[in-house]
Amino acid sequence: MTAAGAAAAIAFGPAVPAADRTGLAPRWGKRGNRTYGNAMPAQNANGGDHPIVQTKFTADPAPLVHDGIVYLYTGHDEDNAYGFLMRNWLCYSSTDMVNWTDHGAFASLKTFSWAEQNNGAWASQVIARNGKFYFYAAVFMKERPHNAIAVAVADKPTGPFTDALGHPLVRGDGFIDPTVFIYNDGQAYLYWGNPNLWYAKLNNDMISLSGKIVKDASFAKKPGKPDAFHYQEGPWAYERNGHYYMVYASTCCPEGIAYAMGHTPTGPWKFKGYIMKPDRRSSGNHPGIIDYKGRSYVFGFDYELNFARTDKHRERRSVCVAEIHYNPDGTIREIPWWNNAKAVEQIGTLNPYVRTDAATICWSEGIKSESGSQGEMCVYPTRANAFIKVKGVDFGNGARSFTASVAAAAKGGKIELRLDSPTGARIGVCMVPNTGGATQWTTASCRVEHATGVHDLYFIFTGEEALRFDWWIFK
Repeated sequence: MTAAGAAAAIAFGPAVPAADRTGLAPRWGKRGNRTYGNAMPAQNANGGDHPIVQTKFTADPAPLVHDGIVYLYTGHDEDNAYGFLMRNWLCYSSTDMVNWTDHGAFASLKTFSWAEQNNGAWASQVIARNGKFYFYAAVFMKERPHNAIAVAVADKPTGPFTDALGHPLVRGDGFIDPTVFIYNDGQAYLYWGNPNLWYAKLNNDMISLSGKIVKDASFAKKPGKPDAFHYQEGPWAYERNGHYYMVYASTCCPEGIAYAMGHTPTGPWKFKGYIMKPDRRSSGNHPGIIDYKGRSYVFGFDYELNFARTDKHRERRSVCVAEIHYNPDGTIREIPWWNNAKAVEQIGTLNPYVRTDAATICWSEGIKSESGSQGEMCVYPTRANAFIKVKGVDFGNGARSFTASVAAAAKGGKIELRLDSPTGARIGVCMVPNTGGATQWTTASCRVEHATGVHDLYFIFTGEEALRFDWWIFK
């Protein structure tokens, strides 16, 4: 469930038929054969690295494919959150769907000075048009109506974004979770809403409305009558092979991912079922769907990382992804819950002979990321034996040396390079010197042996030293 939708979701209650629900048992403590403690969650049941990001809590995913790269925009649950506490939006990117590069916060509540500044950086989406990138975000206002949708613009997909209007684009009760799509005829639509769906046409400038706001009749809630679509929030609109889709988080609680299909961008819509059934392991969900390199993917979130750290339910979510498949009639085949779904396969391999951001991660444990002094995100260990996994690195005929941009205070530290597991074959040890502080950068190198072919690469931080790691390259 998205933060702003929590109260509205309860208004109509859980309308999902009992046969379509896994129950409303507590979402914390011991579940199945797993007891959650302080350890990170293992790979999912089918061997995948799940969730996508482990260095931060992420929510409300919105993927964008641009120039052959997947950009993933997310909300950010603060580490110390008990309820929803969100102040900025994060961006990640990938070209293989398994290694994700952290680009940090591309916007924050400060981007919209007229919005509530202490909390309320809710769900968002970025779309490209006319050489610009438009960012639509749900924010919170101090005065009623509290819900509003803001729009900002940037020249690059990673920002920086600036407020395009200086005031809300639209505002009203339940006006949250914007999704934008530009159809084949060039007309752009903005959709949003909890517990109903609204939409409006956008002008070509992408920052003003063309015509009136419409409450969609197909999804409209009618108290006392069956909720045939089980719509709650988090809409995601797109077109594929002549079919129009409206995908959304289904009626709380818990929320699955349901969808409807139509013959026009505004319906009328026909309910088609679930992409993912509701599951008691996660009260909320938020879909985003893309086609990329001949495959189709759905993004959402769960609470796996939260329960790995505590047995208490806190609003600290983690973005997930799974591959989906379409039937000949355009309907979508249902998939199981995130950590039971088939693992996403890597598309291609990673080239270690070009400079790679250290914040390019498939999986990590005991690692945090932050904005570095060199204009990129850097990473650092929070405990001894913390590690980073980079999947599918192609060393070809063999690497001979390794160089990294590093910074460290006190006695420095070291980074072990291992293959295929945290205890796998060690191919090198990079000694990190004392540079005089975490913002004083230098390069450190080491010899590499027995690194040939394709392997998962692990960076092991063996000590507890306060070191920073910015980028790396093999030769």
